[in-house]
Amino acid sequence: MQRRVLGRSAASYSNGLVVEGQRLIFISGQLPTDEAGKLVGADDFDAQVRQTFANIERLLNQAGAGLDDIVKITAFLTTLEPYPRYSAIRGELFAPNYPASAAVQVAGLVVPGAMIEIEAIAVLG
Repeated sequence: MQRRVLGRSAASYSNGLVVEGQRLIFISGQLPTDEAGKLVGADDFDAQVRQTFANIERLLNQAGAGLDDIVKITAFLTTLEPYPRYSAIRGELFAPNYPASAAVQVAGLVVPGAMIEIEAIAVLG
């Protein structure tokens, strides 16, 4: 199985991975950080959601795909209180025939102050 890595990570994982031949793209959990790894929107949940989806889109673009190619997303939120806002932003970014989706509340995330992390699976073409 041939794999193509997307993005760069200082840790022992790939930010994204294309499974050649299967046309599958797996995006590791993305956080609301800029390219330097700094938290975006420290006290702004909506800004964090938008930055996280922008990070996912950037990785998908490297593979020749976009948000419309996502078939599954999983969001990890530190509290479910802002879930309706997350859902509304997700609705703005995706067209009908929405991807399968799940949201899970977690005790914390790797980046201090991050309120959301999102992972995705997409299909090329």
